[in-house]
Amino acid sequence: MLSPALHRQLAHELQQAERTRTAIPQFSRRFEALEIADSYAIQREWMALKLAEGRRVVGHKIGLTSRAMQIASQITEPDYGALLDDMVFHSGAELEAARFLVPRLEVELAFVLARPLKGPNVTLADVLGATDHVMPALELIDARIEQFCRETRAPRKVTDTIADNAASAGIVLGGRAVKPDAVDLRWCGALLLKNGVIEESGLAAAVLNHPGNGVAWLANKLALHGEGLAAGEIVLGGSFTRPVACAAGDVFQADYGRLGVIDVRFA
Repeated sequence: MLSPALHRQLAHELQQAERTRTAIPQFSRRFEALEIADSYAIQREWMALKLAEGRRVVGHKIGLTSRAMQIASQITEPDYGALLDDMVFHSGAELEAARFLVPRLEVELAFVLARPLKGPNVTLADVLGATDHVMPALELIDARIEQFCRETRAPRKVTDTIADNAASAGIVLGGRAVKPDAVDLRWCGALLLKNGVIEESGLAAAVLNHPGNGVAWLANKLALHGEGLAAGEIVLGGSFTRPVACAAGDVFQADYGRLGVIDVRFA
């Protein structure tokens, strides 16, 4: 384990990396003793810096829950991060590409909670019972820690991703909100078009066999820290497509069929 002082130092490095749009070297390469518990401690310290600046937690994201994402990231276990109020956008938004380092979009479903969820032993039935509605969402991911080591080209490890707020940079909400029992969420699918070309497609069942299972996993994981999910929170269940790179001038459309469409462009 690293010291609390080092956790705080690395959180400040992440804050500076985001501000300057300059990725920093992988923590896993710099500190052999780095553990997953350290990474979540660094993440919490970084989010504390943002909260001290006036930001507000509005939800959580779950990452690396689908086989597609685990292969794309060369990481084999899920992670989670916080969603802040300045990270939420809506369909039709125009985002400044230069605000991010290496922005990419993923296709997901967002669960908006009517009641709190706190583990341990939260089940899929508990998640569906606590959910007010589910709606389409795109997650914007980024990398304040280098994706590949500048010397060895080795991919970053899950400890790096977790510290980096699980790579979260924003969400775009849109389409049609539905009650969790109104549709078969496992069979909700989407096409992700970039500049008119279908780049990715997938079904929500790719996320742990049901996207709500990701929310249950998160509630039980947070319980290890004495935390839970609050009523009103937005919880991204996890991507069921691989990430698609974004750049200035790109126009994206995510078509969820019966659940509607999300549009977003980058300037």
